[in-house]
Amino acid sequence: MRFHRNLVLAVADAIDLIFNQDHYADKVIERILKRDKRWGAKDRAFIASTVYEMVRYRRLYLEIAEEKLPLTGEGFTKVFSVWCVLRGHGLPDWPEFEHAPTRKIKGRFDALRNERAIRESIPDWLDALGENAFGSEKWERELKALNEEAAVVLRTNTNKISRKALKEKLAGEGVETHELAGLNEALELKERSNVFQLQSFKEGFFEVQDVSSQRVAPLLDVKPGQRVIDACAGAGGKSLHLSTLMENKGQLIALDIFEHKLKTLKLRARRAGAHNIETRTIDSNKVIKKLVSSADRVLIDAPCTGLGVLRRNPDAKWKITPDFLDRVVETQKELLNSYTQMVKPGGKVLYATCSILPQENEQQVTAFLKRPEGAAFKLVSQHHLYPSTDHYDGFFMALFERES
Repeated sequence: MRFHRNLVLAVADAIDLIFNQDHYADKVIERILKRDKRWGAKDRAFIASTVYEMVRYRRLYLEIAEEKLPLTGEGFTKVFSVWCVLRGHGLPDWPEFEHAPTRKIKGRFDALRNERAIRESIPDWLDALGENAFGSEKWERELKALNEEAAVVLRTNTNKISRKALKEKLAGEGVETHELAGLNEALELKERSNVFQLQSFKEGFFEVQDVSSQRVAPLLDVKPGQRVIDACAGAGGKSLHLSTLMENKGQLIALDIFEHKLKTLKLRARRAGAHNIETRTIDSNKVIKKLVSSADRVLIDAPCTGLGVLRRNPDAKWKITPDFLDRVVETQKELLNSYTQMVKPGGKVLYATCSILPQENEQQVTAFLKRPEGAAFKLVSQHHLYPSTDHYDGFFMALFERES
């Protein structure tokens, strides 16, 4: 493989921002890729895939290179050498790589490959937590799956176009896709591509949304004309999906504590032609109180550790701490107590996370049903989606019905 210095320097700058300055990997890559308009698709793919691979295996690469953070320029050279050797690439023919210890790198990898937390590059405390939750064999399978590259999946905006027509339109734009069984709106890309530059995206014909995420909204069983609340809407991926399932009819109230996320949702809704979405910022408890017992359906897509989506956010595993887990579990408890009360008697509530940890999922459900706030609810169904078996993001969903 022939390396171009400006591309490797771009990778080095990205790694500095992510490793040393704790910036979010996706935002860094988005910014770095705008640096040089002359870069082609292969150049951009090299930068993005290399950075993500180095983030994904940060601990392993640092251990093999015998480096610690913050990473210096020389340290990056050593870590990049590890990436080259483990990926089977020849080293760049540059002076700084002249004395790279290829044999030592292979030897260090062989010595460390049996230590799971290092091999799969996760913090020791999180490795112990996962093994306790799932057992050694299942946890190993999950970690391996979570370190794989995520597929790019699209959700057809059926308010504007059919999946068949979108597939044909994408093919005309040079993007080949295949349909996914069991999901009427999903198309998976055969090769990675920057779909956000496509005219079909600009016209609102699709959204990028993982298969597991696409399984959430249909479980809520929304109907046209209903009042539906997306209580933790964020930038609105699931709000937009709910809108299509409601056929753009009725009222969909998108709530969030972050106004800037709701502004992004408004832009996305405008592009998608989702006219039944109304955004409200949760700036006090009054917002929730005004909606008590008013909705036919409520979605609580709760804040979580994001452990199920490490494929697309590999740097998140270094941002999760025991204290953060404790805080997010407490937040989930509070949301279940409060936000479930917005549904009418006879209505349905769906609690969802993009985590696979029992503390955030089935244990939350069991505890909620035992509290006074959960006394009027019955559990209809709950679903686990695991990367190792379902082959996409890890998700959990629990559907409740409020008794009449």
